[in-house]
Order: sequence, then structure tokens, then C-alpha cells
Amino acid sequence: MFDAGSTGTRIHVFKFTQNPKETPKVIDETFRGLRPGLSAYADNVDESAQGINELLAVAKEVIPMELWKSTPLVLKATAGLRLLPGEKAQQLLDKVKEIFHASPFLVNDDCISIMEGTDEGISAWVTVNFLTGRFTDPTKGTVGILDLGGGSTQITFHLSSEAASGQSSASDIISFKMFNHVYQLYSHSYLGLGLRMARLAVLGAIQGQALKEGEELTSPCSSPDFQGEWEHAKILYKIKGQKAGKPVYESCLNKVAKILKRKVHKKPEVKDIEFYPFSYYYDLATNFGLIDKEEGGTLTVSDFETAANNACGNMEAHQEQHPFLCMDLTYISLLLQKLGFPKSHNLKLVRKINNIEIGWALGATLRYMDSLSKLQY
Repeated sequence: MFDAGSTGTRIHVFKFTQNPKETPKVIDETFRGLRPGLSAYADNVDESAQGINELLAVAKEVIPMELWKSTPLVLKATAGLRLLPGEKAQQLLDKVKEIFHASPFLVNDDCISIMEGTDEGISAWVTVNFLTGRFTDPTKGTVGILDLGGGSTQITFHLSSEAASGQSSASDIISFKMFNHVYQLYSHSYLGLGLRMARLAVLGAIQGQALKEGEELTSPCSSPDFQGEWEHAKILYKIKGQKAGKPVYESCLNKVAKILKRKVHKKPEVKDIEFYPFSYYYDLATNFGLIDKEEGGTLTVSDFETAANNACGNMEAHQEQHPFLCMDLTYISLLLQKLGFPKSHNLKLVRKINNIEIGWALGATLRYMDSLSKLQY
């Protein structure tokens, strides 16, 4: 499974075992990632080939040669390509398809696609509930997921009642069958509210538009004397701090609140559900030392808010290594509250479960295998 995200392209090679009439078990995963994301090659499609071929070499290395012809290759692109004009996105996908067809692996007609945001959320939900044993033990109940990528963010959870589904938009309610059970989920994807796109919005930049000669962006989330550079999608932005009468945290919070205003749906149901946030939620928590980088940990929404306040009030300690820490933590803490999470809500942050990376890739792989009718549940 290739994950063509907005900030990088990654390959996940999964190895499964399965007994007759039982759900499969994943016993191994090989993971590699490359930067930048596929979308960065929109104007130089041929340059994308090197990275894809490097990742294919990983697959050849870990998969026995006798299984190459029966091992499907799949690439799913996310927000990075969803944000591109359709023609440019298609040219990139066509290039990948050309490379895939030249490989010794199994390549089906539907092997390359741009994921809908809700599919991303559903597949991540499948991953976490699969790895935590919720499918094999229904008495445990299911958990929700929060995925914060570079270009988009998703929230997905199981709807436990008709009343709850009646309060949601029909487009956000998805029913699907997995492991002989039908699940009704709420899943919403916010395109443009991923962490890197939020940075662009706070800075007042436009996706894909370079700065004019001598132009600088001002950030209310940096100390007044800050000057730095940030590269996103092969564009270099010059940034300087904003002089203001208010403390940095207050200025930053006000700006982030304007970015999120009327863009996020509050879901009261989330207060009663256990959630696993990952991707940038996890990265930011480790960057500020809120959780152990390998083991993860449990945090409240209030912990993110307090960390944001501290990061903004002590810019010098983080500005060189993590210049966006104040902005990012402020964004995360406010986003969680806008989604409906009380400040006291516990969130479980882990990078891996049973030594398998959390994300949508495993869930998408299971769903793809199911669509091929190669798994009998």
C-alpha cells in the first residue's frame, strides 16, 4: 500500500496470516517514507518516478520473489492531490500507473486512485479498531479516530443510535460491512484544515503561489523579532514575527479562531467516546515532550491548550528547532474544542499498536483485500 500524502509518499508492506473462517492477523509491516509529497511534482511529473521506484525496491527486498505476481500494488493519494487541479493530479497518477505496470507485482485497474476524505477516515478507523481487537471482541465497543495530516483532517466514530445519526448530515454517515458485521459510522473530512494548510492560512499565504521578490509573511504566532524561512510544496516562504500589543498566545489564538470560524461541526457525541488521535497530533505532543516518543501516552484537550500557552510564552526555547510549535499547538487545542471535545477529555496517543503504524494504510489494505474477495470471513 502506497500512501501518497501531502508531505511525503510512503510504502507499507503488510504480511498477514489467517485461519479458515477467522479474521486475518497482521504479523509484520515494513514501512519506508520519502519527502516531498507526490503533489510537489505537479509541474515536473517525470521527476516523481525516482521516489516511486525507490519504494518499489523496498517491496522487492522484503517480499519473496515467488509471491511478486500475486501481491497487489495499490496507491492511494490524499489531500495533496485532492488540492491540485484535476488534470495535473491525473498526470501524476498516470505516471505512477506506468511505473506500476512495469513492475513484477499484481496491478489491477483500480490500483491507483485519489481517496475521498471520508474513505481516509473510515480506513483509519478500521486500522485502529482492528489492531485494538474491537472486531474480534464486540463487547469492548469501538473507538473513534482523529487524523491530522498536512492538507486535511478527519474525524470518524461509530454511531451508536438512530438519534445520533439523525443529527448528522447524510453525506457524513457511511454504512459498510467488515468482518461479517455492518457498521454505521460518522466520518467527516475537512479539506484545507490539515496542519500545513492551516499554517498557510495563518500566515496569509496561498497554496501553490510563491512570494514576490522581497515579500515576507507576518506571523502573529511568532515572537516580534523572529525571522525565518519555511519550505512547503517546493515553495520557500520568508516569515517574520508580528509586532503587537497583545501577548503572542493571545494574538495567535485570535488568528487561529478566525481561520476555524464556522468551518468545523461540533459533535456532542464525542464526549462519550474513546478517541485515538494520530499523525500531527502525535508529532506535536512528542515535539513538546508531552508524551514519550516511542510509547505515546494519554493527554487531555486541556494539556494541549496549556502546552500552546507555554510554547507561545517561551518562544526562544523552541524557535530554532520547532519554529511553528506555538502556532501548531494553538491550532490543535482549538480544533479539538471546535469538534466538541471537553477540555477534560482523555485522548490516547500512540504511534504504533502491536508494532504496526497507526494510520489509514492498514485499514485500506484490509478493505481492498476484501473487495478482491481474497479473504473469507
